[in-house]
Amino acid sequence: MKARFTPALFAHAEAVLGEVLRFAHPADAVVSRYFREHRQLGHADRGFVAETVFAVLRRGRSIEARCAGRLSDRQRLLVTLALTRGWGLRELAPVLNANEQAWLEAARALPEAGLPPAVRCDLPDWLHARLLGQYPEAEVEQLAAALNRPAPLDLRVNTLKTNREQLLGELAAAGIEAVAGQWSPLAVRLADKPALAKHPLFLGGAFEVQDEGSQLLGLLVEARRGEMVVDFCAGAGGKTLLLGAQMRNTGRLYAFDVSEKRLANLKPRLARSGLSNVHPVRIEHERDLKIKRLAGKADRVLVDAPCSGLGTLRRNPDLKWRQDAAAIAELGAKQTTILDSAARLVRPGGRLVYATCSLLAEENEAVVTGFLARHPDFVLMPASTVLERQGIALPGDMLRLLPHRHDTDGFFAAVLEKRA
Repeated sequence: MKARFTPALFAHAEAVLGEVLRFAHPADAVVSRYFREHRQLGHADRGFVAETVFAVLRRGRSIEARCAGRLSDRQRLLVTLALTRGWGLRELAPVLNANEQAWLEAARALPEAGLPPAVRCDLPDWLHARLLGQYPEAEVEQLAAALNRPAPLDLRVNTLKTNREQLLGELAAAGIEAVAGQWSPLAVRLADKPALAKHPLFLGGAFEVQDEGSQLLGLLVEARRGEMVVDFCAGAGGKTLLLGAQMRNTGRLYAFDVSEKRLANLKPRLARSGLSNVHPVRIEHERDLKIKRLAGKADRVLVDAPCSGLGTLRRNPDLKWRQDAAAIAELGAKQTTILDSAARLVRPGGRLVYATCSLLAEENEAVVTGFLARHPDFVLMPASTVLERQGIALPGDMLRLLPHRHDTDGFFAAVLEKRA
């Protein structure tokens, strides 16, 4: 069901965009708060507002270039609808003033080839330069184009309650079009973005929403029955739930995080999942005494490290305007400290998986290379070997997922084994 385009709906989009572009809070939090305050907006109207505002964030630089100095929120929205949705004067007629028509036609006709490369890619100069240091220019353009498209909606099957074939059948019976994921044996990809929060399958714990690439990070841990496993930076627990299902609800699974709020968000997800082997633990920092008590005891440790999040720009496009080069340097130091601390938990013969949702080598390969230099008791195990055991064919000693290659968010992971 499509939203009916009216001046009132356009005004909602303009109000949300004005708040988002202040960059005082993450865009998704701003949008969610606005919808809570305007409950009269239906599902289709909310979809229009959110998608249009996020399109402005994705295409910010090229849109500004086309606006030719007229940089009001209104003009940004008009150019976005013309550029990303292909709307002409007829579709925009409910809100377009007569004196804006010639300006909008000129904005739409501006040749993209004439824009500077970073503007054409809709990336800040510093990030464009970093990516050019890692990939050829043509591939950076492909990557940027993929990052500037909305992400699909992926689900992860809860194998404690169902299997993928059964879930696909039940979704089809409910009129929800879906297919099996390309990489993860647990993944289901939806054709659209239906409201799922009150769906019986969701409430019954048959699935969780989780990007297919994120699922592969959990699968690299290969958690087993009866083991002691630690999710070192658990957040709201998406990967924690996957690990618990891998363990078949046996053993002990610790979910560490510094945020009480994030761990609180894990509790209803645990209740739906049917897991009883998960122990959420709030820690003060990576050297907390609660961590030290487990030194040398863990069979598996997952470090999904705090990072720039630049691999998730399809979902969080405001991050590229909120981050800068100085923040990346600070994150690298923090990631190094966290990984060193997590390594102390691993028993001889155990496994440590370091993962981020970043695109940048400073947060990924550089952190792992430095860790191996400082910790000769750890060795790199090829990620491809671990995934191949689970029927997943992805080459490479370290896992690198990119939206233009794999149609997932951008992820990195390295599997580090402690010598027995």
